[in-house]
Amino acid sequence: MADRKAFEIGTFKIPPGSRTTVDLPVSVLSDHTPVSMSVHVVHGRRPGPTLFVSAAVHGDEVIGVEIARRLLRSPQLDTLKGTLLVIPIVNAFGFLNHSRYLPDRRDLNRSFPGSDSGSLAARLADLFMREIVNRSDFGIDLHSAAIHRTNMPQIRVSSSDGQSLELADAFGAPVVITAKLREGSLRKAAQERGVGMLLYEGGESLRFDEMPARAGVAGILRVLNAMAMIPRKGVTPAREKPIHTSSSSWQRAPAGGLLRGFKGTGEFVDEGDLLGQISDPFGETETDVISETTGIILGRTNLPVVNEGDALFHIAETRSAGAEGKVDALASQLDGGPMFDEDEII
Repeated sequence: MADRKAFEIGTFKIPPGSRTTVDLPVSVLSDHTPVSMSVHVVHGRRPGPTLFVSAAVHGDEVIGVEIARRLLRSPQLDTLKGTLLVIPIVNAFGFLNHSRYLPDRRDLNRSFPGSDSGSLAARLADLFMREIVNRSDFGIDLHSAAIHRTNMPQIRVSSSDGQSLELADAFGAPVVITAKLREGSLRKAAQERGVGMLLYEGGESLRFDEMPARAGVAGILRVLNAMAMIPRKGVTPAREKPIHTSSSSWQRAPAGGLLRGFKGTGEFVDEGDLLGQISDPFGETETDVISETTGIILGRTNLPVVNEGDALFHIAETRSAGAEGKVDALASQLDGGPMFDEDEII
């Protein structure tokens, strides 16, 4: 519309019907190199909600950066209603150093809402809240498992937020976990300001995993469609409703040694099932890893060398054996999606 205002962020104004990348100053490194947080703004010609999509709040969780890149190439954004803010790399310090943390070893996702006079983490969190969250109606934050672990595609959401629960179903991940809000997290700080959020988990740190990447892009497009920001054309519908759960636990190593895992992410297990075996380096002793609960494996360690007490399998408690079928359906519906270019495979 002719009277639709430009979108203002930082010192920039983006006219309706245009898109651009703006750089918001964060800090200056010790060698006088400036550091900024880059935001790609897609400001539609027609009015609508403002959605932000953020990634690499933990600098080593690079799968979200790839999801953001693919999202920004989606032709559906050409007819966007409202405004889309995409921040592929929130924590540039950690991203450059292949690290989860900031240079002061603080976890950015435990530093919100931040402060303009606090630590580096607090200042970055404050900038994100002021420039992104305060301008948005809803947000999607992209994550992966921590280093040496992998996660199946899943959504984490607050049980007290009705809109978020509806959009979690629209996203179409096989599992939705209603999880408590953690102090200092972006999700808690955003909700306190009236901005609902989905937290997407998939894949492993410092790696690109094809299925979680496709699932992330497809899910965001479904949310954009559910919010009436893009039309249904070109948006792959979810074939299955997600399984909801509010309880999960880690199965830990009963002994130290060499782990041979027999179950992978997305598999349904019953209490008492054999998940793997741990052997000593000489093969003289073997200890079974037995499931203590019934549910679906959300994540697992990638390390074969384990110590007693190490977290091995993350199991979401559910009695629905159909969970495994939902994971298979997800893989099937993503088969026609775009593959990595050869030089993009890590």
